[in-house]
Amino acid sequence: MVTASKALVLTALMAVTSAAWAAAPAAKKDIVDTAVGAGSFKTLVAAVQAGGLVEALKGEGPFTVFAPTDEAFAKLPAGTVETLLKPENHDKLVAILKYHVVAGQVTSDQVVKLTEATTLQGQKVTVSTCGGVKINGANVVKADILTTNGIIHVVDAVLLPK
Repeated sequence: MVTASKALVLTALMAVTSAAWAAAPAAKKDIVDTAVGAGSFKTLVAAVQAGGLVEALKGEGPFTVFAPTDEAFAKLPAGTVETLLKPENHDKLVAILKYHVVAGQVTSDQVVKLTEATTLQGQKVTVSTCGGVKINGANVVKADILTTNGIIHVVDAVLLPK
């Protein structure tokens, strides 16, 4: 027999469970669509399009992307982005973009245990946790944005290979 107090407890448990599921929604978009939807990665998305990497970053993955914001790109010297987007600089642009991507889905819990990671460009980025998590000195300002094919960590600077 269900009493009024048991019904109230069951209702409360169902509400808490529903709230917990709502707080942690499953990823519904891939890396590219997530970046487009965020609205703060317009320059990165334009660069990915110019570099011909849209289909790769919409692929199965998984990938970890250290994604610079539009503000991060704005910190580069004047004219840098425009120059990189020119067809004659395609290879350099692709190298820079691949330098922001690591194979596999590396969560923030895993990142903080690393000292370096090899990028799809071939070179390594350094990871430090002194004064917050940093990738090559760029601050991770938001971590663990889950996508259907990986994860995005937002950084406040553009990572440049050596």
